[in-house]
Amino acid sequence: MSYIAPQKEMLFALNHIANLSSVFAQINSDLDLETVEGILDEAAKLNQDVVAPTNKTGDLEPSYLKDGKVITSAGFKNAFEQYTQGGWQGLSHPEEVGGQNLPKLLATVCCEMLNSSNLSFALCSMLTDGAIEAILTAGSDAQKQQYIPKMISGEWTGSMNLTEPQAGSDLALVRTRAEPQADGTYKVFGTKIFITYGDHDFTDNIVHLVLARTPDAPEGIKGISLFIVPKVMVNDDGTLGAPNDVQCLSLEHKLGIKASPTAVLQFGDNGGATGYLIGQENFGLQYMFVMMNAARFSVGIQGLSVMERAYQLARDYARERLQSRPVDGSAREAVAIIHHPDIKRMLLTMKSTIEACRAMAYYAAGLGDIAHHHADESVRATAQAQYEFLVPLVKGYNTEQSIEIASFGVQIHGGMGFIEETGAAQHYRDARILPIYEGTTAIQANDLIGRKTLRDAGAVALAFSADIDATIVQLNASSQTQLQQMAAPLQSAVQAYNRVVHFVVQNTKTQPNQVFAGSVLYLKLAGLVLSAGQIARGALAAAELLAAGNTDEVFLQAKISTAAFYVQHLLPQSSALAAAIVDGASAVSDFDVAGF
Repeated sequence: MSYIAPQKEMLFALNHIANLSSVFAQINSDLDLETVEGILDEAAKLNQDVVAPTNKTGDLEPSYLKDGKVITSAGFKNAFEQYTQGGWQGLSHPEEVGGQNLPKLLATVCCEMLNSSNLSFALCSMLTDGAIEAILTAGSDAQKQQYIPKMISGEWTGSMNLTEPQAGSDLALVRTRAEPQADGTYKVFGTKIFITYGDHDFTDNIVHLVLARTPDAPEGIKGISLFIVPKVMVNDDGTLGAPNDVQCLSLEHKLGIKASPTAVLQFGDNGGATGYLIGQENFGLQYMFVMMNAARFSVGIQGLSVMERAYQLARDYARERLQSRPVDGSAREAVAIIHHPDIKRMLLTMKSTIEACRAMAYYAAGLGDIAHHHADESVRATAQAQYEFLVPLVKGYNTEQSIEIASFGVQIHGGMGFIEETGAAQHYRDARILPIYEGTTAIQANDLIGRKTLRDAGAVALAFSADIDATIVQLNASSQTQLQQMAAPLQSAVQAYNRVVHFVVQNTKTQPNQVFAGSVLYLKLAGLVLSAGQIARGALAAAELLAAGNTDEVFLQAKISTAAFYVQHLLPQSSALAAAIVDGASAVSDFDVAGF
């Protein structure tokens, strides 16, 4: 049940798919590979030795509310202190507010390790990162200096308060109100639900970011403002004052991520919680989207992380579990189940999906760095458009796959997988929230269509096709049979993907119900095809290293064979997905709801 950070896999993806050296050169980073490896070594030690051991105990003994205070699971507070004292909370934040200003690409790898170690624990860091990003984007200089350094140091944490009992995905229904005061502050009244780490015992203060309406705000999403509402008031000298009017009413009892305290928060029961406006009134949703988009990418990494943890557990079990003789009669005694064809199929599905999702996510992170730091504005704009297109895929595809991969983990364990003691069931339960929170898969798919595909008539979407076409040319030119055999299924998949992109562009305005009936399938198709393109690039790189005399033959050959499985065994689903989206659209849109 232990976790070992797959550093060799991570470094391969960084170097040969995310193009780490090229990204660093483009963003003028002075990091070298030796330094990167040193950082990853330290991250691995912390997560393997300190964080990972708390995963099972947190699931068995979740956070709880006692006398109005939240008590977190055993070991969590100590792990948080070591995590923040090591500077990991500030990894990618600006130096002027106490961060280390390291590239997103590097922070993404560390994020994967943290979430594989303990998803429930990692959520506190993720929400704090989001709060920091929102204040950096729209907060005043005074707010930045007052709150961000203490969140980075681990003295305080942050939370995101959007959802209300009547307002889930539709934030136009937010009713929490903020009444302006003579001193420039606001009094905030309302109830927020599903607030991750809305209360805990890690720190003395929590910086709540709260969506609310001012009295004269227009209806709908245009009338929402964003406020800082600290759990404890902060004095002018930065010390803590009296408690603010914020109460944790209860904690949710959940299917998974049990150790993460998911709070119901009440603002303003005793005269109003003091809040401070971020930016301008009525621009709150715009600011909050900064926080949400950062969180959505991070949730996609959570999906990858859960897959990796589930795979390691299943692989190790399959190596040890003796059951049945080989189907080819090669032995008369029971063998480890890892030798049985169907177990190999499931493990290959797990391994290849993880490597493909990691490749796509790391590549996206590198684009994010270029979009923020490249000297050329046109290069930044292109990278930003590509990064934004990939975010709903990283979030949506990775998290949907995490459920299937965690389910394979249970299946490989057989009956023991259904027994909690093995740990396989926890990964399955934890994974189930990932396609739901921070925007469901359907919301990601709607975003993929409306904001990412239609805005440029599919130009960015088709640019990714062109990149894969270039990879196909290289595969066809290879002298290796395994690489050559990947070209045809990859070409068929690109054709299916292009067909759907054109269908979306040509029909969304005139037949929106038909197009959006296949929106999630489009997201899955795009995730499958684009991740396949990346894992194929990895196979080409592995072949080049072998040809150059690299001695790590087992690892590199496994990279090629794993990519071949993904492309030949899983990628053909793309044709079926395209047919369902284009040819089967009316079967959904025209169905009479009276028939349900």
